[in-house]
Amino acid sequence: MPDISLTVVVLLCLAALAAGWIDAVVGGGGLLLLPALLLGLPAGTPAAHALGTNKAVAIVGTTGAAVTYARKAPVDVRTAVRIGLAALAGSSGGAFFAAGMSTEVLKPVIMVVLLGVAAFVILRPAFGTAPATGPATRRQILAAIGLAGGGIGFYDGLIGPGTGTFLVLALTALLHLDLVTASATAKIVNCCTNAGALAMFAWQGAVLWQLAALMAVFNLAGGTLGARTALKKGSRFVRLVLLTVVFALVANLAYEQWLA
Repeated sequence: MPDISLTVVVLLCLAALAAGWIDAVVGGGGLLLLPALLLGLPAGTPAAHALGTNKAVAIVGTTGAAVTYARKAPVDVRTAVRIGLAALAGSSGGAFFAAGMSTEVLKPVIMVVLLGVAAFVILRPAFGTAPATGPATRRQILAAIGLAGGGIGFYDGLIGPGTGTFLVLALTALLHLDLVTASATAKIVNCCTNAGALAMFAWQGAVLWQLAALMAVFNLAGGTLGARTALKKGSRFVRLVLLTVVFALVANLAYEQWLA
């Protein structure tokens, strides 16, 4: 356990609770959790320890949300796991290339894509609000495995912010899911990518296990509550949260690109 004050521990736990809720509803909880860890850990703590601890916390909340969704939402677990395995491979490839590539060049591109996504969702009020018309076709599943799994998984390893949000959008578009079912499916995919990343960080000794265990309890509570909220409120509520998170992502990337 790092030498940090009780006040900071309490604030980190509250951040974990809020991040779990956001991540369960529409993804993007890392926007809150990772910066909180980077600010809360003592000066001189390697960034890898914040990243590893973040994954150890997030995987607990993601798993809790996935279980909650799977019990009540019509999730095709087999398809979700197949996409998740592709995302696991993609994230490994992204992490490999990240070492020799400047992500600063890509951030403006990601901002433009996010703003385009926001415009699309605003101009298409029915996007993700209609229930799925039927089982996904083989072609749709293969597209989701390649694009949502491999493509977004690669992005997760290369840059990372907003991976859950991109997954929800891609799964809604590719598999013609409603936003609640897409969020449920994305949680299962996230479990796969988080597990792979956590294994790597644990192997490197970059996880603060005691702090992670404490924060994980709150993240689990937030993730479970978020999934229940999304199931109760429905796709229109998820759509509103989605737009909020997208604009928060744009603001975060803009700050890192030009102001930090």
